[in-house]
Amino acid sequence: MEGGSFGVWKVGLLVLALMEISSATLSPTGVNYEVVALMAIKNALHDPYNVLENWDSNSVDPCSWRMVTCSPDGFVSALGLPSQSLSGTLSPSIGNLNNLQSVLLQNNDISGPIPSTIGKLEKLQTLDLSNNSFGGEIPSSLGELRNLNYLRLNNNSLIGPCPESLSNIQGLSLVDLSFNNLSGSLPKISARTFKIAGNPLICGPKVDNDCSAVFPDPLSLPPDGHKAQSVSGSNSHRVAIAFGASFGSAFSLIFIIGLFVWWRYRRNQQIFFDVNEQYDPEVCLGHLKRYTFKELRSATNHFSSKNILGKGGFGIVYKGCMNDGTLVAVKRLKDYNTAGGEIQFQTEVETIGLAVHRNLLRLCGFCTTESERLLVYPYMSNGSVASRLKDHIHGRPALDWGRRKRIALGTARGLLYLHEQCDPKIIHRDVKAANILLDEDFEAVVGDFGLAKLLDHRDSHVTTAVRGTVGHIAPEYLSTGQSSEKTDVFGFGILLLELITGQRAMDFGRAANQKGVILDWVKKLHLEGKLNLMVDRDLRGNFDMIELEEMVQVALLCTQFNPIHRPKMSDVLKMLEGDGLAEKWEASQKIETPKLRSFDYSRQRYSDFIEESSLVTEAMELSGPR
Repeated sequence: MEGGSFGVWKVGLLVLALMEISSATLSPTGVNYEVVALMAIKNALHDPYNVLENWDSNSVDPCSWRMVTCSPDGFVSALGLPSQSLSGTLSPSIGNLNNLQSVLLQNNDISGPIPSTIGKLEKLQTLDLSNNSFGGEIPSSLGELRNLNYLRLNNNSLIGPCPESLSNIQGLSLVDLSFNNLSGSLPKISARTFKIAGNPLICGPKVDNDCSAVFPDPLSLPPDGHKAQSVSGSNSHRVAIAFGASFGSAFSLIFIIGLFVWWRYRRNQQIFFDVNEQYDPEVCLGHLKRYTFKELRSATNHFSSKNILGKGGFGIVYKGCMNDGTLVAVKRLKDYNTAGGEIQFQTEVETIGLAVHRNLLRLCGFCTTESERLLVYPYMSNGSVASRLKDHIHGRPALDWGRRKRIALGTARGLLYLHEQCDPKIIHRDVKAANILLDEDFEAVVGDFGLAKLLDHRDSHVTTAVRGTVGHIAPEYLSTGQSSEKTDVFGFGILLLELITGQRAMDFGRAANQKGVILDWVKKLHLEGKLNLMVDRDLRGNFDMIELEEMVQVALLCTQFNPIHRPKMSDVLKMLEGDGLAEKWEASQKIETPKLRSFDYSRQRYSDFIEESSLVTEAMELSGPR
């Protein structure tokens, strides 16, 4: 009886918990208030390319919508719609999304006033409305955003004064109000970077509020009647000037020498005693935590080899435990002072730190000393896809078919964010199973942006030295060094084949009964209609045949030799979700392979490129497991 009553209590508590969670997002009428707010935003915008087409007013959960990111507890935490050709106005309903931490609407053509309701978003850290057509005055309510780090309102048509209330925000790292029509005096804003150029009516902070320029008083010349008096006094005046100049020069020299001696003393003392106190202002970002070297050294047990999680081209990743018990992954960069290491550090800290998506590995913080560069990420308890492909839990594969399908979808969403929702765009350049991490729920998290390249919106490709992993590198990248978003699409296609076959592309061919590369093998089996032979045997037939055929088709579309024929990641995601695959596949079968362009597309064997490329050795050396 007691056991039964205890069970009833447990069920009751569970129901109450569910009711509490539901009431947190549902209005009294039973409608999700976040859905209502997002639909109001959609209705106020003109969306010529239907990027918001899956925003549905009948949905109860906006977390699956494109361009929307949710926190682990299910609230909308980021709205990312940069460079989507949107126009119209920004609805005041955005103020009802009270868990927003990031709003990225830059590079569109949104007009009208900036809603004052944005000031209600207490958790907001990043607000980027730059390069739009916003007009009117900057709302003074923005001064209520106490957690704001980045504010970009540049290249709009804003008028009026800069709100005095912005001086109330203490944690600002960047404020960019340049190229508007602002006027009046400026408040004292405590931001590390404050850009105001391109506002001709603006003036600096003064006691009075007029905007007239301040000039020094003109030099007064003595009247003619006093010439003799001025001549007689000029000699003594020259002596005084000469004496003052000599004394000033001597004092300045002594001061400079003393300052140099003090600097050398402090520098030597810090290097020898406390390396963590070195400070580089160029990489101080307000929204990221700056760890001390001692903290990270202690967390990793003096960077013990027992704590190594993986090694890559730019350094080693260690598991760490902070003083509060938080588990982290510490990436210790090697050769940071070389071009590659420094570029990677600047890229990850300044750009990847702003890339926020549930399927991207979030950068928590960094450490910089005179001789060290370290990056701190959340610890992923389930490792990487590569490390779990052959693992078993209670006799069953750790990654069953359902999990593999979710990993494919999560990875596609993460790459879509990097390619089409980040500003500037980011190319990963090494998409593989070892760089797809798994959180506690086995959700895919795209990691290791060490090989990422940034693209300006005006560029379609970037040419660099080849970086990546053999078996994942796209043919055009391997042959010409030109990478683009389609390079990542090719790598994603190979990742799908790894998920299907349970084999890492880099390891394929080492077994006695295997020859060539995984892509050529899958193509052959597909032509022969023997799809079941390519499926991971550990699944023991527990997979959906229709989903298998669809995933193989998506993989083959992604790995077409001509990058022009490969789909964009937005199309890849749609096809994985069951939208438009049949049409894309049918169209691909009608494409005639072009003859010899920038490189020979007519060869159909991927292994031909690997065997003949002189870049393979470099590519292999510069890549490594997570």
